[in-house]
Amino acid sequence: MLTQPDGLLKYLTDASSLRLPQGHFIDGEFRRSRSGRSMQSEDPGRGEAFADFARGDADDIADAVSSSRKGFAVWRRTPPADRGRVLNRTAELIRQNAERLAIAECLDSGKPIGEARGDVSGAARTFEYYAGACDKLEGQVFPLPSGYVGFSQHEPVGVTAHIIPWNFPISTAARGMAPALAAGCSVIAKPAEQTPFTALLLAELLAQAGLPAGVCNVVTGTGVEAGAPLVAHTGIDHVTFTGSVATGAHVMRACAENVTRSVMELGGKSPVVVLDDCDFDAAIANVTGAIFEHAGQICSAGSRLVIEAGIHDRFVETLAKKAAAISLGHGLRSPDMGPVNSAAQRDKILGFLDRARERGAEFLAGGLAATAAESGKGYFIEPTIVASRPQDDELVQEEIFGPVLTVQKADDADHALHLANCTRFGLVAGVFTRDFSRAHQLARDIDAGQVYINEYFAGGIEVPFGGNKQSGFGREKGLEGLKSYCKTKSIAARIG
Repeated sequence: MLTQPDGLLKYLTDASSLRLPQGHFIDGEFRRSRSGRSMQSEDPGRGEAFADFARGDADDIADAVSSSRKGFAVWRRTPPADRGRVLNRTAELIRQNAERLAIAECLDSGKPIGEARGDVSGAARTFEYYAGACDKLEGQVFPLPSGYVGFSQHEPVGVTAHIIPWNFPISTAARGMAPALAAGCSVIAKPAEQTPFTALLLAELLAQAGLPAGVCNVVTGTGVEAGAPLVAHTGIDHVTFTGSVATGAHVMRACAENVTRSVMELGGKSPVVVLDDCDFDAAIANVTGAIFEHAGQICSAGSRLVIEAGIHDRFVETLAKKAAAISLGHGLRSPDMGPVNSAAQRDKILGFLDRARERGAEFLAGGLAATAAESGKGYFIEPTIVASRPQDDELVQEEIFGPVLTVQKADDADHALHLANCTRFGLVAGVFTRDFSRAHQLARDIDAGQVYINEYFAGGIEVPFGGNKQSGFGREKGLEGLKSYCKTKSIAARIG
């Protein structure tokens, strides 16, 4: 386990003791890119590079696919109980290496160290959960006429590609890789170029846990040079993608060329519906966390507050004060909120805010770029709340992916439902009310893949996750996520 004799802050100037890998993980070992090229990963809390990693391309992808096809031939024949033991050992190794993984995640993504530790813990739980599912994949017996027998069995889909986003690198890697491995598939992961390291470290831990060489490969690099050739490769049987609608559409077109299966999680513009009879303090705390955790860079962030008129004024006034009190700083310093992931992401968010000002939007809190007080560096955006905007406003309709909450004022619960469903997205939603019947009516009628009642982000790995409308299709997490990596074979026989 990693020791910290000098505390966390030593990694601000020297990340070498983390022993971060510099190569791809292919066929059970780290190796350089065939081209010999590398890239730098930037610490968004300082706006400075802190480590190098391999810059892969189609040649490296070809090596990974070849390795994965051989690995699949071995892994699919491995007894399910033995697969479960490997995943359980992986969960334990993640816990043993938790601090190293969390620090790497913090430096790579910018999120506060406490959030990174939570993500690592969740990754361990994910492997643990699917370890228990390996030997529970049971088929069905069909009620055929006398003289026939019919049954089904689940088979692994084959070589699976995983395009991992930069906002939750280890969490998203785990929620795709663990069920794929549990089902008997092999895995090729392509982490975002902004956050390459925890996927590589995870592959290393899987190998230490006994996963055969070739069953898990990781190729790092850009989306254009490594991601595109991966999803377009004829040796890929399934693609799991998490990212923007625009990029997801490109991935789907590539999958269509080879009729490759896919699961798409494409982001959201999720409403948090707060009714007059809510638990006021609990709703304030949850709305704050829903948008300002990881600086709002969460696909399921509660980025729209749909607030009933009776408590609107008091609620938004209280919320604005709470937002103004949020501390900003480098993730290793345990601030309330860390930076956004890159200069490009910061500038994209500021573009939304500048255009809103031009349209006359009222800012109740924040709205400007910032830097870390201790260093004057980093890519920060102030926690921002924008007063009630019309339904067709850009801040209501578009995913900003930053710490920006847009208010929508509702006349009553029926109007709140209409506003909740007013965008092209349908990932998640939150509902806050003491009226349990009304809560379930809203949960029934809101068009979203998941609805939280009286606690935003409620649930865990056991609960299926995925979107409707332009938030994508397919489900991850839970046993539904396991089914994504299985194909059903039906067998029928005449027996006399």
